[in-house]
Amino acid sequence: MIEAFGLTKRYGAKTAVHNLSFQVRPGTVTGFLGPNGSGKSTTMRMILGLDTPTSGRVTIGGIPFRQVPNAPRHVGALLDAKAVHGGRSARQHLLCLAQLSGIPARRVDEVLGVVGLQDVARKRSNGFSLGMGQRLGIAAALLGDPQVLLFDEPVNGLDPEGILWVRNLMKQLAAEGRTVFVSSHLMSEMALTAEHLIVIGRGQLLADMSVKDFISANSADFARVRTPDTEPELREKLGSLLGEAGAQVVPEQDGALRVSGLPLPRISDLAHDADIRLWELSPHQASLEEAYMQLTQGVVDYRSTTDQRAGLQQQAPGHAPQGMGVPGQPPQGYAAPQPGPYGQPGHPGQPHPGAQGQPNPYAQGPGGAPGQGYPPPAGQGSPYGHPNPYGQPQPGPQAAAPAPMPPAAQPAAPADISEPHTEDAR
Repeated sequence: MIEAFGLTKRYGAKTAVHNLSFQVRPGTVTGFLGPNGSGKSTTMRMILGLDTPTSGRVTIGGIPFRQVPNAPRHVGALLDAKAVHGGRSARQHLLCLAQLSGIPARRVDEVLGVVGLQDVARKRSNGFSLGMGQRLGIAAALLGDPQVLLFDEPVNGLDPEGILWVRNLMKQLAAEGRTVFVSSHLMSEMALTAEHLIVIGRGQLLADMSVKDFISANSADFARVRTPDTEPELREKLGSLLGEAGAQVVPEQDGALRVSGLPLPRISDLAHDADIRLWELSPHQASLEEAYMQLTQGVVDYRSTTDQRAGLQQQAPGHAPQGMGVPGQPPQGYAAPQPGPYGQPGHPGQPHPGAQGQPNPYAQGPGGAPGQGYPPPAGQGSPYGHPNPYGQPQPGPQAAAPAPMPPAAQPAAPADISEPHTEDAR
């Protein structure tokens, strides 16, 4: 069992974990949830003795981790799958860990088979994919056949088969009476794997309960009700009846009604008495993700904003972007092309942004030869699927044919020209 008592960790003026107390019991998979920066990794590091708490304490089996005799035989952990010497093979890495803990070498081959790496056991780990690295990290955690296991994002980088395997492995380990503590951001996996949840936000405990109780406490069930689409007046009539009966009715975009506060039989009776046909009457129970978002919406530190894509919006034919004028004429505020680093014009307008004072690898080269790199070649759009504002003119209903280059200015074809690099250089 893992027990934390008033666990607090400060880094200077920042408090990563504050007065955190919980228990992780054996025989069940306990999920550890929280937004980015909430203190999950710090808490797991303190459990394993990698960080010293500012105050409070955490124990494994009643004693601190640093006092556990031959700890790898009792506690296994995956915190960082990249913590492997890249020059060693998977078998060499596990063999080193086994020899340090007095674990027989035959156990190395056993865990390699458990995680499915037996065919690449003698390959260097620096050539492993992210998913293979995760499997190797899980093998290291299982090496000592421990009773307590901690996993931080164990399914990161795994394919669907690997995710299913990890899910079944966690359940199997818990069914054997082991203590399994799993941190993950994948709510769908936690809903299928964990039986108990510990949720923290900004270093403080938000919830410590079963998955079922967590969903029930942080969400409201509702019913979806749909009337014939050809008779919208029935929907309005039903909405009024349900509202008068004390229900909360919210129209949805697809034409259905979201009804809460009334049981399904009562909704059906009201519709029947009013002679209103129903095309749908279905219960909806919130998912773990919805309940989690409801609980943690006030403790999220990093929120995204809407991408305005300024200057990249595609305009309808016949409508020039604001401030760009008309085809064939320079737009307002347009600056004439400046000489490139080789005396030839560079990009239209100015050299590539950020390259002032530096040779511009994206401009035309000596004699007008096209450079390599960004922008994509003619005919390929921008990464947003719109015409490339930096590339060559795109064909369209208003695109003017480019003037032919004078014969004297056309460069001779070089003997060997590498294919232009088309990778997005945003």
